[in-house]
Amino acid sequence: MPAPVRLAIVGSGWRAQFFARLARALPESFELAGMTSRRPESVERAATAWGTRGYATVADLLAAASPQVTIVSTPWPVTPVATAEVARAGGVVLAETPPAPDLAGLHALWAEVGATGRVHVAEQYLALPMHAARLTVVERGLVGEPQSVHVSSTHGYHAVSMIRGLLGAADEHSPVTVRAHRFAGRIVQPLSREGWTDDPSVHDAGTVLATLELDGRHGLYDFTDNQWHNQLRSRRILVRGMHGEISNDDVLRLSGPRQVTTTTLRRRQLGYDLDLDGYDTDHVSLGGEVLWSNPFVGKRWMDEEIAIATLMLGAADLALDDGPGPYPLARACHDHAISLAIDEAVASDRPVTVDRQPWS
Repeated sequence: MPAPVRLAIVGSGWRAQFFARLARALPESFELAGMTSRRPESVERAATAWGTRGYATVADLLAAASPQVTIVSTPWPVTPVATAEVARAGGVVLAETPPAPDLAGLHALWAEVGATGRVHVAEQYLALPMHAARLTVVERGLVGEPQSVHVSSTHGYHAVSMIRGLLGAADEHSPVTVRAHRFAGRIVQPLSREGWTDDPSVHDAGTVLATLELDGRHGLYDFTDNQWHNQLRSRRILVRGMHGEISNDDVLRLSGPRQVTTTTLRRRQLGYDLDLDGYDTDHVSLGGEVLWSNPFVGKRWMDEEIAIATLMLGAADLALDDGPGPYPLARACHDHAISLAIDEAVASDRPVTVDRQPWS
């Protein structure tokens, strides 16, 4: 980039702090030009902590800071309102997921700003290192055309984005039929977002299983309450293609006549044993070939930070007309519409179909 992109943040909560920390850690790419939030005390506190200037309103922020990229990291009901206000001003918006709480909100937001092409969404999961490597395996055709994807890792629109992305079904034209059911269960919850609970008791924790049928392919959605944080439930990713499959880190495929081989995605971590370069993620390889390299070596970032920073750089490229952007609004709207269909199918105990939408 010839000069740092001017970046502003609407919001001051837990997720907004990620963007602020990463922007400050990448001064060659971003200048944190200002921020705003709903509460004056939050504006003052966050602006001081982030080393930037606070503004009372979104309009004040846009007028004074002239951001090229604006992060909208606000509660669900606020996000479409703030996103539309920023988009009308002409800059690039990177909005938190989901872009609106419900289907009517998605339709309204699309009607107002969809045609600009400048609104993208901070959906980070397929930018996490191992998921990015799995996506590369699929895109290179190593397991053939994908037929089904099973995701047991995260919830809602995040999981839907993974399923559709790994299926190569990122278009929004074909109907999607969802069937879903919630099963009761119980488990110890040793960890939450706040950290260790030190609670040995057993708690209720339901599991939602859903099938997604789309354009001759299908996905299986499998999520247990608090699965993001509860280390007693592992993550499972299965991508089945015409010539093989990806099962978590293993790639099983037909590599030649009468040759069925298994290779493993290997993550190289710096800092072990006598590696004195400091603890960091280096790359992910398959059979000696590097499929993903960490563009932020030296930052010592966790996967979530790597993924979010990748989205931010994608938004910066869009602002400079140097790239397509990380995750367009149409794709985000469709993923959330399918997520809402999962909720509806659970509540109604009947199939729900997501037909063509305005963003199709």
